[in-house]
Amino acid sequence: MLILKPNCECCDMDLPPGSKEARVCSFECTFCAECAEKRFANVCPNCGGNFVPRPVRPTDKLARFPASTKRFTKTHAVCADLQT
Repeated sequence: MLILKPNCECCDMDLPPGSKEARVCSFECTFCAECAEKRFANVCPNCGGNFVPRPVRPTDKLARFPASTKRFTKTHAVCADLQT
């Protein structure tokens, strides 16, 4: 089951469970659409895989299978201007 990370690992943008802006790779690295497309050219900086839109978990399933609340960020050279 997908973790549904709550934020972009680069710019830290909020990506709630229903977000159509979330992109994931096969290892569930999670980025917003803008970072995935513009900063990484749709290639995951962590594993080299491609990004796809993250599936949306139906609202009625979130109570039993909630999204993660742990925020994830990683240091990537192309994100340095966004991280303080």
